[in-house]
Amino acid sequence: MNFMDSIAGMSFFDMHVHMISRTTDDYQAMADAGVVAVVEPAFWMGQPRTGVDSFRDYFATLVGWERFRASQFGVRHYCTIGLNSKEANQEALAEQVMEILPLFIYKEGVVGIGEIGFDDQTRAEEKYYRAQLDLAKEASLPVQIHTPHRDKKKGTSRSMDIAIEHGLEPGMVIVDHNNEETVREVLDRGFWAGFTIYPFTKMGNERMVEVVKQYGPERIMINSAADWGVSDPLAVPKTAALMKQHGISGEAIKLVTFGNAITAFAQSGQLSLDDLLQPMSIDQSQRFNGSSVLRGGQAPRIDKEATIIK
Repeated sequence: MNFMDSIAGMSFFDMHVHMISRTTDDYQAMADAGVVAVVEPAFWMGQPRTGVDSFRDYFATLVGWERFRASQFGVRHYCTIGLNSKEANQEALAEQVMEILPLFIYKEGVVGIGEIGFDDQTRAEEKYYRAQLDLAKEASLPVQIHTPHRDKKKGTSRSMDIAIEHGLEPGMVIVDHNNEETVREVLDRGFWAGFTIYPFTKMGNERMVEVVKQYGPERIMINSAADWGVSDPLAVPKTAALMKQHGISGEAIKLVTFGNAITAFAQSGQLSLDDLLQPMSIDQSQRFNGSSVLRGGQAPRIDKEATIIK
């Protein structure tokens, strides 16, 4: 049976996906698979940015064009804004980025500060992680933490220690890129535990099924983190299908793939379940600053009746 058949009628929220790197085909495929909303964290572009204006334009894209582009396929787009850990090591540039962050974090659709935290766990990364935690606390926004790929357990523990030191409530912090080595501590300390489902690295969807079986669905959420590398924007619905196949309850699947993300990011005041229950119409005749997702000769899709999420 095709995985789409087993998830028919289900709705999903991919709470970490870098859609600026994806095509319109990906938006359409995600919408067809039941993905109704996404959170796009600010992240590294694959090579270092060389000036603050490149950050400014990138943040503007996240709150502008990308939000519009998603809407053209019936997907609600939210984002988190921050200086990512990798580029925090360019201290002169990082100082300039910190100055412009307040210009963006209060924009419509911004549901948190992120993704921030550690990469190589350097002094500079800690400095700007701490500064952005203070910014999140001041703005009453959730924090989306990137845990390091190397020495993950140490970096995850350190990230949580510092967040608590800065007075953030664990329930305001989403610790992402977890694995079997980190999940218990994250949950025991009251933080949200995000899991990235990658095709060949990090968490595979079979491993994710076992995590949910062992720990249950409370405060656990999954994402695709699909970006410019080898990744799968349908990782969330595919994992939901596998969970269903392995006998995990529908309510548990809904929490892990939809409900928990809403609860965590609703603390920003920028989204709610009621928002997602509102009909969303598609009108591809619309333009953003004169630009359309269509090209010459393509007929715009205009839905006269919008579908309500169930």
